[in-house]
Amino acid sequence: MSSNSQEFIQSMTHGLKFRLFLLAKLPSAFFSGLRIREMDEQKCSVTVPYKWFTKNPFRSSYFACLAMAAEMSTGALALAHVYKREPRISMLVTGMKAAYHKKAVGITCFTCEQGKEFEALIQQAADTGQPQQITAIATGRNENDELVAEFSIEWGFKAKK
Repeated sequence: MSSNSQEFIQSMTHGLKFRLFLLAKLPSAFFSGLRIREMDEQKCSVTVPYKWFTKNPFRSSYFACLAMAAEMSTGALALAHVYKREPRISMLVTGMKAAYHKKAVGITCFTCEQGKEFEALIQQAADTGQPQQITAIATGRNENDELVAEFSIEWGFKAKK
């Protein structure tokens, strides 16, 4: 793991810096109460609470808020590997699928454990100059460790010239 990746992870896991980042760049995530529970080079876990701003009329978390947390758990891992990298690498969500298994009525924690895969794919994009794609899996569990939802988020990476 590069020192740039470590710098990014430290910023994302610092409470105040993370909240300021959300307020400036992702205000809906800020108001939804998304938090990074834990993050390292291999894994990222993001929580989303069930509260007034995230609920739907069916007394559960709104699907878009769950998707936001799932995307962040995958995207933060990818960002750690592209942060201040040369050549610069662009990244973009190119697709998403979701499966919902249980009502989300409390804190839902989404975890992605594909950091090493992101690192290798991003390196391949930098080395070859060819666009690369990966499908990242984010698994959402409630406070009782019951499966709430699974998201498959497709990410595309491309070296900038």
